[in-house]
Amino acid sequence: MSKAKCIMVQGTMSGAGKSLLCAALCRIFAQDGYKTAPFKSQNMALNSFVTRDGLEMGRAQVVQAQAAGVEPDVRMNPILLKPSSDIGSQVIVNGEVRGDMPAQEYFRHKKALIPDILRAYDSLAEEFDVVVIEGAGSPAEINLKADDIVNMGLAKLVNAPVLLAGDIDRGGVFAQLYGTVELLEPDERARIKGLIINKFRGDVEILRPGLTMLEEKTCLPVVGVVPYLKVDIEDEDSLSMRLEQKSTVKPLDIAVVRLPHISNFTDFIPLEQHPLLSVRYVQTARELGVPDLVILPGTKNTVGDLLWLRQSGLEAALLKLAAGGTPILGVCGGYQMLGQTLDDSQGTESGRPQTLRGLGLLPTQTIFTADKRRAQIEASAAAPFAGAALTGYEIHTGRTAVQGAPFCTHADGTSEGCVQGTVFGTYLHGLFDSGELTERLAAYLCARKGIAPEAAAPIPMAAYREQQFDLLADGVRRALDMDAVYAAIGLVNPKGDKK
Repeated sequence: MSKAKCIMVQGTMSGAGKSLLCAALCRIFAQDGYKTAPFKSQNMALNSFVTRDGLEMGRAQVVQAQAAGVEPDVRMNPILLKPSSDIGSQVIVNGEVRGDMPAQEYFRHKKALIPDILRAYDSLAEEFDVVVIEGAGSPAEINLKADDIVNMGLAKLVNAPVLLAGDIDRGGVFAQLYGTVELLEPDERARIKGLIINKFRGDVEILRPGLTMLEEKTCLPVVGVVPYLKVDIEDEDSLSMRLEQKSTVKPLDIAVVRLPHISNFTDFIPLEQHPLLSVRYVQTARELGVPDLVILPGTKNTVGDLLWLRQSGLEAALLKLAAGGTPILGVCGGYQMLGQTLDDSQGTESGRPQTLRGLGLLPTQTIFTADKRRAQIEASAAAPFAGAALTGYEIHTGRTAVQGAPFCTHADGTSEGCVQGTVFGTYLHGLFDSGELTERLAAYLCARKGIAPEAAAPIPMAAYREQQFDLLADGVRRALDMDAVYAAIGLVNPKGDKK
């Protein structure tokens, strides 16, 4: 079997739009008949996913796999770093936890992971026609270049041609691109086959003089100016504009607490599609106000974020709302916080032995251990959402003993989560993806508020994603010189697009 062709998208900075450009290319190549896989050797993110075989990977590559129409596979993201503090991360290799490492220790160790990266990449390259590779940060981070395994270092290892993208929406895009190219070594510059101006708003003709000068100074072609596309696709966690949403524009107000180490906030994207539900993120008691529902989301540092909740005054505000009957939903780490106690006597969660009181809103006790549960789940919700079919995944450390009513029942008959009055807790990520729980939740909140539920249900999340992927691919295909992109990877554009 011949080895796959490949293309790599690097950026001038974090947030330049690499993930979405890669998702677009995955969709385009799949539309053009090529079996396509995404790949990112090392991802740093708190949004993660559990594959069908119970392994953990970054959600960015899950989204790209969905765009390509293929099953997410841990080989697409062999190294995942989940920051647990400002100076350290949990290191996950091939979907399994290797341990927590301070940054300096990981930098010393990461070259030893090159065999794992190459095994994953080579295995994908044997099974797919095209591999779309995403870089991380910038290839011109000269303090990190010596041990690079995710930008030009990886491009050299797999002999990948590169497209370099800059974000014009933040300003200074010509300096971004020119400066990045100038800081590269000659052999690295030779890998770049084209420059991309990303997230442009306005008339492209205004850019023409700058594009011409940029091409003259870098001796590289600009292969496209991609507009700021109005598509709704999961984005990177810490840089997501979703987390800046503060206003309420629909009848029902859902406030998600933006914990310092918030993870898997993508769980709540389906709620945004409902015509009655507004979703906003809050960091203070003043921002919290009096919503119709409060969500405590997942976190990579449950103990630390519980202490932050307490110190910020949000705990007192939540308890006051709960006493008044406001519904509260905790997911994963947020679920653990809602219980009576959090026992970290082994120090596996917080780094030192301690036991904390929780918010005391659910009759549960959580004991943290070093073991991480990872599993895809099918379940049915209990009252007051009885009958809603749930699909999702669990990914957490800690075992929770429950004395109250369950939140849902798994397909194997085991119960999970807890319900007490208007307080709900579950470990299930992706719980709203099927759409059924979203509808039951909206109806429940409507009944509490005395308003009529919306007659027309929103489009199911899976169909909505497909729609958005097509919109993304169409916008990027129109903006890029696809003849040049195909030529860079050694193929002929089957659609023969001309620019």
